[in-house]
Amino acid sequence: MWDYTPQVKEHFLHPKNTGEIENPDAWANVGNITCGDALYLTLKIDKNTKKITDAKFKTFGCASAIASSSVLTELIIGKTIDEAKKITNKDIADYLGGLPQEKMHCSVMGQEALEKAIAQYLGHEVAQDDHLHHEEGKIVCTCFGVTDELIAKVVKENNLISAEQVTNYCKAGGGCGQCKPEIEDIIRRVQGTVETEQAFKKPAKPLTNIQKINLIQTTIDREIRPQMEADGGGIDLIDVVGNKVLVALRGTCVGCPSAQFTLKDAVEMKLRELVDDQITVEEVK
Repeated sequence: MWDYTPQVKEHFLHPKNTGEIENPDAWANVGNITCGDALYLTLKIDKNTKKITDAKFKTFGCASAIASSSVLTELIIGKTIDEAKKITNKDIADYLGGLPQEKMHCSVMGQEALEKAIAQYLGHEVAQDDHLHHEEGKIVCTCFGVTDELIAKVVKENNLISAEQVTNYCKAGGGCGQCKPEIEDIIRRVQGTVETEQAFKKPAKPLTNIQKINLIQTTIDREIRPQMEADGGGIDLIDVVGNKVLVALRGTCVGCPSAQFTLKDAVEMKLRELVDDQITVEEVK
């Protein structure tokens, strides 16, 4: 079960600005109903001030999708087109007090709908279709119709470093999985092949719970899992409770006599080094 914040629950149970504006000045369709999430956004824009005077949405999807759409409309009403263009999926997620990593694609869907609606209002040619992403570029994920340009965009804007994170943010790679090698190539191209010292320096100030979980996940994805997979094993982050990190071992690590040694002297030490020196790691079986 997802651990939703009070803000997510509020905007899911009592969403703001639902419905559809008649004769909208701008509109957009994004997402894919057959794959679980779709958003139809309509806007009313003052011709003189270029301010968004009203925004309404219809969303088919989970609690995170509905909450993200609701927050999106709250964030943009009263803003000018130029101000609204600066809103990112991070702004949506932050307003909600954070989203589960597996649901970040819902905030990206909101940003995508806003960008498409504004482009349509400004007279740019925009493909409106609820079955495919229409970011320019080559389709990489045929299951969800996600292009290389959209993948590169979410990688850059959210500092993603693994194919799993990309799936969380835009669903690419979440179907048959055949596109994951190409997604990893895009990540390497965007992030560069050389890791900077700053990328993995222990935070100088306390992290919020969301920030800590994200850093733990990033450290596992980048620093721990590749070494374990090289030996036929694997590891998944299950939960974080305070400074207790719950993980599940995979592959050859399951039942291995050295599993506890790996958890304490490899996983726990690395997380203490790069995240928080009070972290303890426990296996969930």
